[in-house]
Amino acid sequence: MRDTICGAIHMFDRRQLLISAAAVAGASSLPLRANAAATVNDTVGAMNALFDRIMQHRLQRFPEEATSLGLDKGALAGSKRRLSEVSLKALEADRATTVGFLSELRAINRTALSGMDVVNYDTVAFTLATAAEGDRQFNYGAASSGEPYVISQLTGSYQQTPDFLDSQHVIADKADADAYIARLDQLAGVMDGELEIARHDAGLGVTPPDFAIDKALGMLKGLAATPAAQSVLVQSVAGRAHDKGIAGNYAAQATAIYEQKIQPAMARQITFLESVRPAASHEAGVWRLPKGDEYYAVSLKDATTTDMTGEEIHGQGLALVQEISAQIDAIFKANGLTQGSVGARLKALGARPDQLYADTDEAKVQLIADLNAKVEAIRPRLPPYFGQLPQAPVEIRRVPKAIQDGAPRGYYNSPTLDGSRPGIYWINLRNAAEVAKFTLTSLTYHEAIPGHHLQLALSGESDAIPLIRKAAGFSAYIEGWALYAEQLAVEMGMYADDPFGHVGQLQGSLFRAVRMVVDSGMHHKRWSREKAIAYFVETLGWPQTRGATEIERYAVWPGQACSYMVGKITWLKIREAQKRKQGGAFDIKTFHDTGLLAGSVPLAVLEQLYQSKGLI
Repeated sequence: MRDTICGAIHMFDRRQLLISAAAVAGASSLPLRANAAATVNDTVGAMNALFDRIMQHRLQRFPEEATSLGLDKGALAGSKRRLSEVSLKALEADRATTVGFLSELRAINRTALSGMDVVNYDTVAFTLATAAEGDRQFNYGAASSGEPYVISQLTGSYQQTPDFLDSQHVIADKADADAYIARLDQLAGVMDGELEIARHDAGLGVTPPDFAIDKALGMLKGLAATPAAQSVLVQSVAGRAHDKGIAGNYAAQATAIYEQKIQPAMARQITFLESVRPAASHEAGVWRLPKGDEYYAVSLKDATTTDMTGEEIHGQGLALVQEISAQIDAIFKANGLTQGSVGARLKALGARPDQLYADTDEAKVQLIADLNAKVEAIRPRLPPYFGQLPQAPVEIRRVPKAIQDGAPRGYYNSPTLDGSRPGIYWINLRNAAEVAKFTLTSLTYHEAIPGHHLQLALSGESDAIPLIRKAAGFSAYIEGWALYAEQLAVEMGMYADDPFGHVGQLQGSLFRAVRMVVDSGMHHKRWSREKAIAYFVETLGWPQTRGATEIERYAVWPGQACSYMVGKITWLKIREAQKRKQGGAFDIKTFHDTGLLAGSVPLAVLEQLYQSKGLI
């Protein structure tokens, strides 16, 4: 999952009222709290007023966020015509802003707060403090999000913006189509801003590993060589404007911008990457970067929201690999598969004809239909486990071909707050051999329900969670829940007659344990890319191509891969603590609703929440 937030019809009316009021009063007074009645005293009022100003700043500074939230209308309508400024100057201003907001928040008397106000305070404080810590220590990359390279096979507007414009920029009328063109016209400037930062970082000795540069170059060259008529940047606006009957030659406008501005900007990024490629290191870990060990520590803290060290992550991952492998082995033996290592048997199962879809467009359409059937199969089993379910729908779509080479196997986009876009579970179908049937049930529960969609849609529909928190997410909480949801599906009986599907669920859990090992292996223990791939493929039995894609992803996004299992373990730990305290009175609905309805929080805040309610 790369993106969050959602909404429903009842929220649409309330938000429209807020935005309309703001349009009358002026954008500077835009009310952004989820619950205006929260100002019960001066301390809470001061905190919520600060939250409003932070979000007001964010929505102006990062207009794409307003679009993702469905708030690019009314007082914020102008944001739909803009992309975020990307430059060294803007980065410096962002650092100062973060420090300023953190200082203001720390000046608020936390001891005067209670209930959800404490949760809100601690959550925002963690976000600001972690960002400020990374900014203070490192003058490159984005330590607070664990992304050291501004241009790689995973990062960069060359691949992220086309997907954003196509899937999140709504085109309902001429103003929307014109706004798309305005944003498209700014894309070359954004790419040049990235180039400015990349050159600065390269001067500090910060460039991606050679294999990441090679993959980024392959993607960039493929996009740059794509004729305008075949580019998603042109097709998206031209096709959608035509379908809506919007007057204007948008294909011609987009083509001119694409050919005269965007393709030359891509060429400039290609030239830069080619210039740094000869001296690029083959070492995968960030330890080789300036203060690299410290960079990894901050990245781990941001991703896991804990103070776990690389050594602790590595040791826990190895122990979990052994434990989960034993569980898979038991199921295999019970079903007559006894020969070879667990990884070898997983590989053999994944290669069986009955577990593979044909690598054709027709078969991939059927694959998506099968995934939809899995969502519908689990839906009626949810009520005994959850007191509240989301209203927003979820759709399953194929990852766009233009970005599939660098994208993960599956990820999720939350619905907009106004309900104009559903939740989207994206499935990567670049290679049918990478999506064996026995693995897809668990992946679907992870990305859709009871995983990301259930969790994040509930958060977006909540009137009790401030917008500032709906717009932020913590990987350990979000991915930890989705991984927990995979196991919950087992407990719900979804694999009662599907032992190999259960193997797929366990392989998914093993995958996240392996991630802990290889991520810390590369960035803490200085493993090579090849050693990490070998361990990955041997342990999981997955194709070499997928192993390489995953390892190369972790190389440029250190720490994030560890968040899944660390988060899941915390959810399970809290559940067991509640069971011990309540005994026979334990209610799974209360456990789930308590954690989910609070919204995304750091793991320590999640535990404090259950403690404050007397549940653990």
